[in-house]
Amino acid sequence: CTRRCLCISIIALLALGVVGAVIGFAVTFGLPPPTPGQSLILFCNQTGFLCDDRVTCLPASRICNRIRECVNGEDEQEKLCNDLPNSLPGYLIFRCSNPVYWIYADKKCNGANDCGDCSDERGPLASCPPCGTQWWSCTPVFYEYCTCIPRALCRDRIQHCSDWSDEYACNR
Repeated sequence: CTRRCLCISIIALLALGVVGAVIGFAVTFGLPPPTPGQSLILFCNQTGFLCDDRVTCLPASRICNRIRECVNGEDEQEKLCNDLPNSLPGYLIFRCSNPVYWIYADKKCNGANDCGDCSDERGPLASCPPCGTQWWSCTPVFYEYCTCIPRALCRDRIQHCSDWSDEYACNR
């Protein structure tokens, strides 16, 4: 092996040693305990709230609901809930196309017209996936749904789709 090969090998071994030392330090001394308010920074499942116990993950819609669900009650802290939605971290809310309205992030793309104008179900702001297997894609006639209806409503002798496909083409 040449001198260059020897130098590269030594550098690689040194890098591995540094990585091993960092891992050993983390294992030996553990992670630091959570600090108050840390749950404001961390999030789970992209739209959830991680309690200070670092185990409990609450859906966004269960934050500031006047029910203490985290062990230490951090889901109902005054600094978190005093000026909704402005006091919540951005990942916990979805702002509807009408800036006056907002919903909790876990209500976006759930099939229901939570914003009142379907901006939480379709369009560039929502970027929702297509209807799932339990849904029928159509243009609903009622404002409850936006782009899909639950298949349970198919063939129930009530028009839910503007083209009546829920009564003639859809199967439960």
